[in-house]
Amino acid sequence: MTTWFTADTHFGHENIIKYCNRPFANVKAMDDLLILNWNSCVKPEDYIYHLGDFCMGDPRPYFERLNGHIRILPGSHDKELNKLPPMNIFPKIVTLNEVPKITLCHYAMRSWPLSHYASWHLYGHHHGKLEPYGLSFDVGVDCWNYAPISLEEVSAKMAHLQAIVDYRK
Repeated sequence: MTTWFTADTHFGHENIIKYCNRPFANVKAMDDLLILNWNSCVKPEDYIYHLGDFCMGDPRPYFERLNGHIRILPGSHDKELNKLPPMNIFPKIVTLNEVPKITLCHYAMRSWPLSHYASWHLYGHHHGKLEPYGLSFDVGVDCWNYAPISLEEVSAKMAHLQAIVDYRK
């Protein structure tokens, strides 16, 4: 089992192609590639945390096509997540008990739980337009070739970042 992270898929959102200069002719082409990339990585037994802006409209048709145990933290465009079972919807901010701990949120934060002790923070919302801050970076599809990022990839990226403050020393 692998743990994955992603954000800002914006399934069904035609205007996101223009807003983010995505290389797709239309929303169907975008959705099809995002689903293909997701399912190429994520296996049915894997866990995937989607950090908001999942889709425009009803999320159920997308859930039916995507692999993994999907957990969504709502973003600014997730108006219809109430159509999904409660087990798929997480609070807006979650801290995973990994080592180190990982705080997940749709929005970037300058400080997060245990950030002064080298914990990590993953976010979306900015579509690659916000530089990493300390041990924090954007896991949205616009930053990762329109695909989810694994916990192993997160760890490799974090190895090149530096905590702003680390009281462990």
